[in-house]
Amino acid sequence: MEIEMRGSRFKRICVFCGSTRGRKRSYSDSAIDLGRELVKRKIDLVYGGGSAGLMGLVARKVYEGGGHVTGVIPKALMPYEITGQSVGEVHAVSDMHQRKAEMARQADAFIALPGGYGTLEELLEIITWAQLGIHNKPVGLLNVDGYYNPLLNLFDKCSEEGFIKPIFREIVVSASSASELLRGLEDYIPMHNGVAPRETWETEQLYSKV
Repeated sequence: MEIEMRGSRFKRICVFCGSTRGRKRSYSDSAIDLGRELVKRKIDLVYGGGSAGLMGLVARKVYEGGGHVTGVIPKALMPYEITGQSVGEVHAVSDMHQRKAEMARQADAFIALPGGYGTLEELLEIITWAQLGIHNKPVGLLNVDGYYNPLLNLFDKCSEEGFIKPIFREIVVSASSASELLRGLEDYIPMHNGVAPRETWETEQLYSKV
């Protein structure tokens, strides 16, 4: 018998992840598990809009569980990342920048599953926005089978060498399971001040709503 989860402080979480499933079954299992955990906590999903790969797995699990799914995808990628029927509500945008800004605007927190260049680019930009003070939303890594260990080691190296202040290194929350990661994100309290206060950033476009 499943225990009913307490309410979450998050209404929507943005998930960055691969449009393929990767070589290990554990990546797919973790995407499905994350979707299941979001449903338990009654958290809706914002994601890149694809129906293939890890994106499709987490989106379908949330959608089938009764959660609201919002996909944001550039028009040029729709023939490549949407195979068969789309999942949930799909917003077509003009480019990658608009995709990231819209996902960030809608989400209360961010999680990265394993993925490639696109996932890493989305993840690093959202971490940078936190460092700069554009948002103060939690950012988490679902570190399946140590997939993100090299990146976390690089972050540590950057901090050791003086390129990332130790307080900014604490922006990233990491865990090996979805339930542990979500608990960490729920408990996250920003301890750093942004490079520039949020109020000083330009208010045009979507940045003002992130």
